[in-house]
Amino acid sequence: MTSKQTGPAPIAADNLAAKLTQELSRLEKRDWELWLIVAISGIVGGCTLLCILFPSTFLQSGTVHLELTLSRRLFFVVLTLMMLLNTYVATRRSELRRVQSKLVATTIQSELVRLQSFTDPLTEVYNRRSLEEMAARFISRAKRLKEPLTFLLVDVDHFKKVNTRFGHITGDFVLSEIAGLLRSSTRGSDAVVRYGGDEFLIILANTSKQNAEVVVKRISTYLGHWNEGKHLEDFQLTASIGVAGWSDGESLDEVLDAADQHMYICKDAKNRD
Repeated sequence: MTSKQTGPAPIAADNLAAKLTQELSRLEKRDWELWLIVAISGIVGGCTLLCILFPSTFLQSGTVHLELTLSRRLFFVVLTLMMLLNTYVATRRSELRRVQSKLVATTIQSELVRLQSFTDPLTEVYNRRSLEEMAARFISRAKRLKEPLTFLLVDVDHFKKVNTRFGHITGDFVLSEIAGLLRSSTRGSDAVVRYGGDEFLIILANTSKQNAEVVVKRISTYLGHWNEGKHLEDFQLTASIGVAGWSDGESLDEVLDAADQHMYICKDAKNRD
């Protein structure tokens, strides 16, 4: 499984966009101020040069007559000031561009570091630390848009036997494969979280409890295909999945408890079979 978690834009994208927008707007304002200086200096400089070059003919029509004579020294002073002003503006704009590039790079790097702190290094899905913040964003969106929201609690059946029979390295491989399988079973707007050692939590945005069964069946199908590859000798990998729909006013702990109870009902049913 090589698919990447595109995840909800909840954790990083919003913060990244907000920071970049704010800082770049500030720099853009400074850039416009420099452009204004360039425009004003250009107008003043142009008029001054016209007066110098055409002292007796500039605006000499009708009742308007302007004649200006400058000494050679004053001419070179004006020319020097214009050159210094243009040099200053060009230097400042170059500095602004460097600041912009550094700002973008620094902001993206800091957000990537922050995102990595919310990512499980083994499975490359979100870790338990990210759950509270991420769930709060999903719930807030569902409440605001009056959309359904469903949680799936996925527990790998008999995972201890995998570690016992095949070793912990194989166990880590299996967990990574399971995470990739779960990512493939969901959309980019959903989230996959490593909830515990061999437990995963899936948050399905804008999905009712009934529609979540489609995802449950898809996970089971993908598990079947994975087992057909005979990655584990004489061992069939299965998972028990608890489904719980979130209701307005319900806390995260309550919906997770409901998913946990449903998951154990499914696991008990398998054991009885």
